[in-house]
Amino acid sequence: MSKSLEKQLIQLILIIFILVGFSYALVTPPFEASDELWHYPMIRHLADGNRLPVQVYDPALAGPWKQEASQPPLYYYVGAALTFWIDTADMEEVRWLNPHVNNGVITADGNTNLAIHPDHFSSWRGTLLAIRIVRLFSVLLGGCTVGLTYLIAKEALPDRPDLALGAAALNAFTPMFVFISGAVNNDNLAIPLASLGTLLIIQLVTQPKGRPLWMRAVGIGVVIGAAVLTKQGTIALIPLSFGAFFIAFWQKERGEMMSAEAGLRLIGRCLANAVGLMGVLFIPILLIAGWWYYRNIVLYGDLLGWSAFIAVLGERAVPAPLAQLWDERWGFMLSYWGLFGGVNVPMWEWSYRLLNWILVTSIPGGLFYGVRLLLQRPEATADYGTVPAWLRWFFVLCDWVIAHFGKVVCLLFAFGVVYGLVQWATTTWSSQGRLVFTAMSALCILWVIGLAAWADMRLSRWWLGGVVGLLAILTIVSPWLFIRPTYQPVIEKEKGGSEGCTVDVCLAEAAIFGDSLALLGYSFAAERALPGDFVDLTLQWQATGAEFEQDWSVFIHLNDPVLGVPIAQRDMFLGQGLLPTSILESGDKVSNLYRLAVPRTAVAPSELELVIGLYNFYTEERLLLGDGANHLFLTTLDLDANLGETPNPVVVNFENSFELQGFELDKRRVVAGESIELTLYWEKTAAVDTDYTFFAQILDPDTTRWAAVDLGQPTLSWAEGEQQVVILPLVVRDDAPAGVYPIRIGVYSFSEENGFRNLQRVTEDGRLTDDFLDLTPIRVD
Repeated sequence: MSKSLEKQLIQLILIIFILVGFSYALVTPPFEASDELWHYPMIRHLADGNRLPVQVYDPALAGPWKQEASQPPLYYYVGAALTFWIDTADMEEVRWLNPHVNNGVITADGNTNLAIHPDHFSSWRGTLLAIRIVRLFSVLLGGCTVGLTYLIAKEALPDRPDLALGAAALNAFTPMFVFISGAVNNDNLAIPLASLGTLLIIQLVTQPKGRPLWMRAVGIGVVIGAAVLTKQGTIALIPLSFGAFFIAFWQKERGEMMSAEAGLRLIGRCLANAVGLMGVLFIPILLIAGWWYYRNIVLYGDLLGWSAFIAVLGERAVPAPLAQLWDERWGFMLSYWGLFGGVNVPMWEWSYRLLNWILVTSIPGGLFYGVRLLLQRPEATADYGTVPAWLRWFFVLCDWVIAHFGKVVCLLFAFGVVYGLVQWATTTWSSQGRLVFTAMSALCILWVIGLAAWADMRLSRWWLGGVVGLLAILTIVSPWLFIRPTYQPVIEKEKGGSEGCTVDVCLAEAAIFGDSLALLGYSFAAERALPGDFVDLTLQWQATGAEFEQDWSVFIHLNDPVLGVPIAQRDMFLGQGLLPTSILESGDKVSNLYRLAVPRTAVAPSELELVIGLYNFYTEERLLLGDGANHLFLTTLDLDANLGETPNPVVVNFENSFELQGFELDKRRVVAGESIELTLYWEKTAAVDTDYTFFAQILDPDTTRWAAVDLGQPTLSWAEGEQQVVILPLVVRDDAPAGVYPIRIGVYSFSEENGFRNLQRVTEDGRLTDDFLDLTPIRVD
């Protein structure tokens, strides 16, 4: 490949990336990109001349930036410098949050929008203009990452310009990377800084001639200082620098070795020089970022400030083992390839499966390539001479690292970032693939090596071109096929009353709520259902003319007549969450789908009542019908029992040791002071090494126990595969207030060494989750 063609191709990749990145930045509505609704308030706060906020530990008091106040602030300062001249006093108005959003959850009935986007909000003034400016700047930062990926690949694969271009293209056309690049997100500065630091570290060895090493150390220190002042995931560059300094000195001073003593002296000199350069490296790091980490120690008592961050973000009830993180791999890969909006707007499912398959097939190729490199003896700078065998392996290793330094650095940095994310995800619910983008350049280079390892140069170019083409198509179409339609409500501009009804059941006389919103009819195909089923309801609404002074949310309830409360419900604004009532115009007609999930632990058989209504989310006031009722009864749903040998059959796995197969209550409505008999049907599914205790509790939302019982069982002697009946008598306390409470059950063991340990539930897809199970609620009168 000629130099001019190579130059033209990388320029073309960059131009396409910028144009497509701008399309993401402009098509995605404000605040609808991952965490943007919290990142931007940090920028606005600083742009208004305020000091950095102090992170509080109470999520309810954390402010509009939530956990982002604990993030290093360089990206926010840059964003503030770009937008300080804009009047953003309208942020509270345009940052109109959807209180019902299913953030991070892919749903069948919408409600995925994080915010509300009325037509009268202009994207080119005030807060929305500031967001657009920061987004477009972030796209340019993404372009820098793509260019740096190309330069790093040129250093790591100097004889394969086609692979350098391929790595840059894989980077440029990963849909999620482009989406994040078009958003307000501190990753957009951290990623190119990490890539630049990786490039400078690699060039210490691949380009040994030039400025003295101490001057290079200063330059790398400046980049790392800026990186760790942007995001803490870049800290892996620091230990990587130490190894690079050692190898750089080794490359410089490696000569003919005549004895073990001389070799050990050389190793000592290289280590001492590397330590000295680390001292030089830390000078700019401390000058640039030291104040931030000292501030964390003063304010939060820990260097990284993670205690405050986690307190607001939230953490897992039980730390996740590696097996659980492996079980979460599907969601991880979705958010690596492209899961837009609030991590809830997917692409086609087949595209994820195909991309995962391509990635999996490249892993053996990368391993095969690595084995081949390991078997290649590098050309030593000098003969090993009389160096003894016990020391010679170290010299061979150092020479091998020098020969493949770029690839080694990419592998180590990618490993460091992934390892850090794994540690983070064991504590928090943060197993998102996009969080490894800090090592995006390194990951793309490793991926392209694995893709190309299966074929000769000509075939590998075609294979790589096909993968790049697939990614490019997905990246280009995603804003128009997946993102834009998600945020466009369907409104029929039609006058009239019930004659405009187009659903299955049209009401003879429209039910009018508050003289403002009429229910024209509904479709509800389900007459019967089973515990664990989904049931769909479609309601057709029409604004009747009176203006709404409040925003009313629709509630759909499947009420249990014994409890007098819903066992399943769905709440959202109209238009699948996009249309608060205050922005409707007279005559607007909206059809809304609602999907309700019947709990698999619902008591059956029973007859459930389907009722609907409207309420104010913030005040809980209900909008009344003309007859004064605060809800409308639509129909009933017969809930049949699942087939099984026990009452209320279920299958709930507790750590692959015990399986709950059913349950029964002698009553579900009691007076304070009365007792309830709960019968559980268990099966031991694997050998256990101790006797376990089964518990049941009746809990208040604040975890006050109004009834509790623990019953030890001789589980060591239970036969595997044989059903066991455990009866738990629950006596409700005399002072229990009237209300509806869940019955919580679980299994635990106790030992002097380990204390109490609850078994975690295993989901149907193999993930470990809570260490308890909430059964059907009961009512206390």
